[in-house]
Amino acid sequence: MKLYQTYTSPFPTRVRMLLYAKNIAVEIIEPPGFHSSAESKGDYFKINPIGRVPTLVLDDGRCLPESEVICEYLEDAYPEPSLRPKDPWARAQVRLISRLCDIYLVMAMVPLFNALGRSRKTWDNARIDAALAEVEKSLGYIEEYLGTGGYAVGDSLTQADGALAPQLILAYEWAPNLFGRPSPLGRHPKLAAYWTAIQADPIAARVIGETRDAIGGEQARARAEAKG
Repeated sequence: MKLYQTYTSPFPTRVRMLLYAKNIAVEIIEPPGFHSSAESKGDYFKINPIGRVPTLVLDDGRCLPESEVICEYLEDAYPEPSLRPKDPWARAQVRLISRLCDIYLVMAMVPLFNALGRSRKTWDNARIDAALAEVEKSLGYIEEYLGTGGYAVGDSLTQADGALAPQLILAYEWAPNLFGRPSPLGRHPKLAAYWTAIQADPIAARVIGETRDAIGGEQARARAEAKG
């Protein structure tokens, strides 16, 4: 199998976490044309006409886009160990946390992602502050439903952690650092406790570390280009 993805996007991160947890061998490929790259996506559209990451390509050549769909497929195809709770209510909570992340938290960040592609001189600070306020509101929604056992749901790693952990890197670290605003870390007690606890899980820590390194690399390249 092949996974087309980037390390800075939070969506492939949930797929990698599941692959690592299940010890599934996969070739990881970073296609051109994403994030700060000026390259064309080119032939990647032949693999995924939507032009987004991730895409899972099976050994027989079939291609599957969309991170949550990929995770559901992998859970069905490789059921052990499972990152879906057996209890129906707990399983619903996993899906709820993922949905809150994808619909509310990600959408709140869209203006911040858009600002990233423009010169700092053109940034609309009022719009940025409004977006950061929406991010904090979205974190409050997640706080309401977050578990207290050290993981997003229950006392073990689930797909909810794959959805939430990479988003918290963006909310707690990337956005405050980039836009020079205070981090919302600590304003929601359950989320703050979760953020400390989840980084002690070796699989979650691995994907969090990969994401941090990738964001740091992107920022270093941007600084170098600005100087050059």
